[in-house]
Amino acid sequence: MSRRKDGPVLIDLEDAEAAEPAAAPPVPDLAAPAPTGQAMQTMAALAARKPSKLARWFWSALVALVGFVASVTAYDFVMGLLERNPVLGLTALILIGFFCVILLAIAVKELAAFGRLKKLDVIHADAQEAIASDDLKAARKVTGEIVALYKARPETEWGRARIAERQGDMFDADGLLGLVETDLLDPLDKAARREVEAAARQVATVTAIVPLALADLIAALTANLRMIRRIAEIYGGRSGTLGNWRLTRSVLTHLVATGAVAVGDDLIGSVAGGGVLAKVSRRFGEGVVNGALTARVGVAAMEVCRPLPFRAVRRPSVTNLVKQALTGLFGSADKEG
Repeated sequence: MSRRKDGPVLIDLEDAEAAEPAAAPPVPDLAAPAPTGQAMQTMAALAARKPSKLARWFWSALVALVGFVASVTAYDFVMGLLERNPVLGLTALILIGFFCVILLAIAVKELAAFGRLKKLDVIHADAQEAIASDDLKAARKVTGEIVALYKARPETEWGRARIAERQGDMFDADGLLGLVETDLLDPLDKAARREVEAAARQVATVTAIVPLALADLIAALTANLRMIRRIAEIYGGRSGTLGNWRLTRSVLTHLVATGAVAVGDDLIGSVAGGGVLAKVSRRFGEGVVNGALTARVGVAAMEVCRPLPFRAVRRPSVTNLVKQALTGLFGSADKEG
């Protein structure tokens, strides 16, 4: 039996390929995908989704049934108290009557809110028709309606005086309505821009900082509802609860139908900043894009609530709004983007 000699074992690599770094396969890119603003897109889709007829019938029947049962129960309760104790029965009757008066006042307030929103829609449509047909008479009528709409607003005092002074020098509809835009609506546009910037800042901050599930969705929904209501109030269309929901659905339905609640050309700078921040934190990147999408909803709300379309005054840029809103909050990412 032969004994194995101790020593190193040599392996012949003459026929093997030399290991070169250049021949190694590329390292797969494991970076997270670019932020898309999922919270804002989900919020818009949920708010703009139209309920089915069956769902509307269900809720209508449920409200009618609950109202009927409550009415019969209240009637039996009051009649029973009147038979047992007239004083207690009369007290219950007065309280129920007071409650019904409050409900009636709320209903009147909601109807008035719908009326204000309808008035803005009518003025907007008349202005577009006057511009399209270059009808100076119709433009003067629209100007008078806008001046009357804002006659109690102190921030429009200078603009109203300016229009009263110069409208006689205007001989075309476009020039007259342009004067209304630049002199009368300018302070209102600035106030609406501040509301949009505040809402975009809030949505971006909550998305970036709060790690709780659905927190960014809830923040986006509440901030956008508040923003749309405030923009409507700025332009003179103060809306109630139902009016605000209807206005929100109108704005978001338009955005979803046109594909505007997505990353587009006017969000390139914001997405670039969000992509840079996403390399550090996925939440920060989503915060930038959600803030940009909130700004886009705000611009759409301005177009819906504004009594005149943007012509003499440039439509607010989403990129500029986001830059103003997030200055200092995501300053480094904004520079790199």
